[in-house]
Amino acid sequence: MLAAALLPVAFVITPGRARRTACRWALAVRFPAEDLTGLTPPTRAAFTAARTQALWRDGELIGLTSGHRDAGEQERLFAAEVRRSGSPAAARRRALPPDESRHVAGTALDIRPVEGARWLERHGARHHLYRVYDNEWWHFEHRPDGPPQRLPHPGSVGHRLSGPLR
Repeated sequence: MLAAALLPVAFVITPGRARRTACRWALAVRFPAEDLTGLTPPTRAAFTAARTQALWRDGELIGLTSGHRDAGEQERLFAAEVRRSGSPAAARRRALPPDESRHVAGTALDIRPVEGARWLERHGARHHLYRVYDNEWWHFEHRPDGPPQRLPHPGSVGHRLSGPLR
């Protein structure tokens, strides 16, 4: 395991945070295109802590497919889904417009691989990371106020960006 091999070097460079550093290096090798930029600081900290625990406690790698998206990118994704599915109502089952997306707010994470998402579903509450939609095994949100209501899909009634965005 690469993280274990990197641990002695990490102890020299960052003595008080060697496990986190070795984890970050190993994950950068495994998921080189990953980008945590734009996540809110609490979301990034929660995700970093969760994936570090997953790796060192259970040997599970958790990667990020998509985190923060700017409003333009989210609008393009939503418009493409409208074209694919035939209507805005149908599109909302798989994507949300920018003013409703927690990706734009920097508090949503699309996780990979499936095993990493399973780990996060079992243990993510410790870090205030929750799976939100039944139809998206990969989508988690940082919700420090506690678990949100689990919904069938993104466009379900009751889904709104309510409360302060963090």
